[in-house]
Amino acid sequence: MLGKSYLTKQASLLLEFARTTSDSDLSAKLISKAADLKSQADPLPDKDQGPKAPDVSPDEPARS
Repeated sequence: MLGKSYLTKQASLLLEFARTTSDSDLSAKLISKAADLKSQADPLPDKDQGPKAPDVSPDEPARS
């Protein structure tokens, strides 16, 4: 499943593209798709829950 931050970023990019295009049909489609992505992201938790490395205990934050 895609995470909330990914979906939000994609929606943001679609809105940016919609603002920069002069094609009103394309802009409307991009805005519609951004709204779809936002509606998918809204019910998800704020922090994406990805797999953790096997050596990380549940109480210890992952190192990067």
